[in-house]
Amino acid sequence: MDAAPFLATIAQSLEAVGLEAVLVGNAAAALRGAPVTTLDFDFMFRKTPANLGKLKKLARRLGAVILRPYYPASDLYRVLVEDTGLQLDFMSVLHGIRSLASLRSRAERLTFGRSHLWVASLDDVIASKKALGRPRDLAVLDILERTARERKPEEKA
Repeated sequence: MDAAPFLATIAQSLEAVGLEAVLVGNAAAALRGAPVTTLDFDFMFRKTPANLGKLKKLARRLGAVILRPYYPASDLYRVLVEDTGLQLDFMSVLHGIRSLASLRSRAERLTFGRSHLWVASLDDVIASKKALGRPRDLAVLDILERTARERKPEEKA
């Protein structure tokens, strides 16, 4: 499956509503070269009244609903497009990450279609998964760390 069309739609929609968010999790890791797959897209964003309004506009634009699933100690907003199964999770707190500003300072702005999307560094994805410590996150750590080690010489060149 090619996620590029989904990413182009997501990037265009985020830009259209003016919501600043950084892609994290396995989707970010995959875009950074890690051989992992995922069925959802996780984002860190700043939780403000204005951004919650933008999140509602984003959901309307995508024909989605916003759900608030319960996960211990999380502040998660799930944007779900029921027709396609597209799932976007927005978190204002990401374990192992100090702030959205610090995350974004290390993120890369990638182009999808005519729009752009901030994508977290592989090091930040690894830090977050280590801090979470969930079995499903720990299961991919070896792959992510190996990918990060292999990519370091490429990034320096």
